[in-house]
Amino acid sequence: MAPTAVPDVFANAVASLRSATPRAEILLEEVGAPQRLAPFTFALSASVTKPDDDEMATGRLILLYDPAGHEAWEGTMRLVTYVTAEVDVDMAADPLLPTVGWTWLTDALDAQDAHYRAIGGTVTQTMSTRFGELAGPPTAADIEIRASWTPTDDDLGAHLLAWSTLLASTAGLPPPGVTALPGRRSA
Repeated sequence: MAPTAVPDVFANAVASLRSATPRAEILLEEVGAPQRLAPFTFALSASVTKPDDDEMATGRLILLYDPAGHEAWEGTMRLVTYVTAEVDVDMAADPLLPTVGWTWLTDALDAQDAHYRAIGGTVTQTMSTRFGELAGPPTAADIEIRASWTPTDDDLGAHLLAWSTLLASTAGLPPPGVTALPGRRSA
């Protein structure tokens, strides 16, 4: 079977993702995309790092394109994301954290004027305490945001910038141009 030519709409969408530039703390890398979800796929992974190279959050953004479309997508293209970050244990215990995490995504899309429809997803907060042979660091907590949405056109630069804002929010970075105050020191 001859390889299928890449449709212009998909090629344009990928080019727009490649051309968008996130803030300096966010490192992007093209990675293999799942092949069974749609005839055409593209994926990026991201890590958010502090100046001391500590990783604060990670994520993946996958572009799916099916020329035949999907009823559930309400279109032919779908963006799928997974973002995770370690958070303060007190923050992870807050029952409002899932709502706040979801708002980070929708506010970022709206602020970038990244038009979408059929958005859905989950926000999960977890806490882990190690025991026995795995005993070690104190309780650790994480937030995971899994979401997908249908962009309304093939220029996805605004969507990548919105996703970058989500990564930054999840990692706890201050807005661009704002300097975070150093943490309190114990006496």
